[in-house]
Amino acid sequence: MSSRLERMAFAAVYPLYVQKVERKGRTKDELDEVLRWLTGYEQHELERHIAASTPLPEFFEQASLNPNASLITGVVCGVRVETIEDPFMQKLRYMDKLVDELAKGKAMAKVLRA
Repeated sequence: MSSRLERMAFAAVYPLYVQKVERKGRTKDELDEVLRWLTGYEQHELERHIAASTPLPEFFEQASLNPNASLITGVVCGVRVETIEDPFMQKLRYMDKLVDELAKGKAMAKVLRA
């Protein structure tokens, strides 16, 4: 599974995240806010990664992960995110967990660990 994800581009998963949150009544702007919080990217940098079809590992390597990302806990795909040892997979699951929380209607302050 990991090798397939390592070949995947951020541009491939981003529209799926947009669909997921919009289907649950949240907005693309809220999704972007969550992604910017996690990665440290500015909006134009997120858009550049989408346009460039940056592979997910490179997307996370270039990011400045939020220092509070370690506060993201819980289960994604049956695995506790705080126990994942592979740094790439943990960052990817952090992103999945935040998108899940946003889609489930959690308050933005809680999603952003404020």
